[in-house]
Amino acid sequence: MNFRTLDLNLLRVFDMVMVERNVTRAANQLAMTQPAVSNALRRLREAIGEELFVPGPTGVTPTPQADALWPAVRSAMVRLREVFDPQGFDPRHDPRSFTLLMADATAAVIVPPLVDELERAYPGVDLRVEPLTSRDPRPQLERGIADAAIGFFPDVARTLAASAGRDECQIDALYGCDYVCVMRREHGLARRDALTLDDYCAARHVRVSFAGRPRGFVDEALAALGRARRVVLTVNHFSTAAQVVQRSDLLTVFPRSYVPVSGVAQDLVMRDFPEPLPRIEIGLLWHRRHERDPGHRWFRGLVARVAAHVAPPPAATTDAASPPAVAAFAAAALQLAPPG
Repeated sequence: MNFRTLDLNLLRVFDMVMVERNVTRAANQLAMTQPAVSNALRRLREAIGEELFVPGPTGVTPTPQADALWPAVRSAMVRLREVFDPQGFDPRHDPRSFTLLMADATAAVIVPPLVDELERAYPGVDLRVEPLTSRDPRPQLERGIADAAIGFFPDVARTLAASAGRDECQIDALYGCDYVCVMRREHGLARRDALTLDDYCAARHVRVSFAGRPRGFVDEALAALGRARRVVLTVNHFSTAAQVVQRSDLLTVFPRSYVPVSGVAQDLVMRDFPEPLPRIEIGLLWHRRHERDPGHRWFRGLVARVAAHVAPPPAATTDAASPPAVAAFAAAALQLAPPG
């Protein structure tokens, strides 16, 4: 490709098609006709000498060449927009829409007070919440599917720390909590002050796996001790697990912060694990191309302020004594990912 003769407008078209994954929608966003967008993609393909998109029934799929090219193009488009179309942002008056990715347990904690704040003081700001389907949502943030993701991303956090700021994404700490074992009040184990490891392994369990993993960190940590639990049901929503546990003798694992907002807290009993598990650190994951966007900066600050008020401090379960630590279990659990 000869950069000196390249029409840079083609890169603007390419960027929008990568965002929309649909030529017609991209044309609408660019105020162009669909044939004009298709022609621009053809010219770019000829200039690069590589196929960029594969047509499909609902849109187009980027080729590996397009995926490799887009980060540089996207970053350049954002910087050029900041130079030629600088905009301030007043959240009290300016309309803006933000999209967040998060699991339903996190949404139940964060979204209601966040919406309360928006309704009270920022009526022009809209919020869209999409389900979190991966423990590494960076590809979705790169594609512009969402503005940020909220959740527990231990593997991503380690990768970002090792990159020393070279990664395109950043994670900001929001709050921490711990996992607890949950059962219905009529469960036989609810009458005991504390669970033993034998009690826990002998029970029947429901596992939440919103990322589609066949085993969670509890299963892996138990395996490191030569133990196992019987998982009879796997679901992809914490709310579904709460409903199941409320009316069955299955046990499950919840973030402590979710239980009070589950809608069935009055029917549930929390117990500490028979051995300690690592603390959950909930973070806000976002792409650095938004770093200088005043609206995005404001929204990140709003999320952080809301999270600081709604997150419960770490505390012992009120109706169960904390059992002594077992170093082998803790060491194994700290090396593993969270449920799902």
